[in-house]
Amino acid sequence: MASNSRLSIDPTTHLPSIHTFGELGQFLRASVADEDSRQFSDSMAQLASHVEAIVPGLRLNRGRSAIAPLLVDLLTVLRSHRALVVNLDLAWRGLYEYAAYLQALNNFRALIGQWLLEGAPDQAELALSAEDFELVAWRTLGEGMLLIDMYERTAREPSPPSAAPAADEPRIERAIQWWKKLRS
Repeated sequence: MASNSRLSIDPTTHLPSIHTFGELGQFLRASVADEDSRQFSDSMAQLASHVEAIVPGLRLNRGRSAIAPLLVDLLTVLRSHRALVVNLDLAWRGLYEYAAYLQALNNFRALIGQWLLEGAPDQAELALSAEDFELVAWRTLGEGMLLIDMYERTAREPSPPSAAPAADEPRIERAIQWWKKLRS
């Protein structure tokens, strides 16, 4: 069975797989359908590299003085990446996966802030395990990979016939009827 996946295939499951944040970065650098896709992938690869630097640090030392600056740097990268995501064009924002990814980014950002603020500032260690951090990071980056995949799939699909705008008319009419009903 031939696969058109750009990911390496696990010989035991015969499914595409990524096992490290470095492999994720390589995948992201290879997924370029257009300029938006390139920028999005580069930004996600930057996120993955920051995450990859934090995980081993958390495994060795959860000291606030060692990890907090790395988390603050990640927050900066995360904010920049989120700004890029928010400014993607309608082809991205129209995808169901877009909203899920934006929510995952917001949750990751909020959790990092929470982890930084947990406990007293004079507390020597963060109450954050490498496993918890890694779990949230993989979930967030996985949502981004799914968004890239769905965007690229829709970009490869042929354009719908010109009658497609007419398909939106019933939805618009239903929305108008709903709004009128709500106001009465």
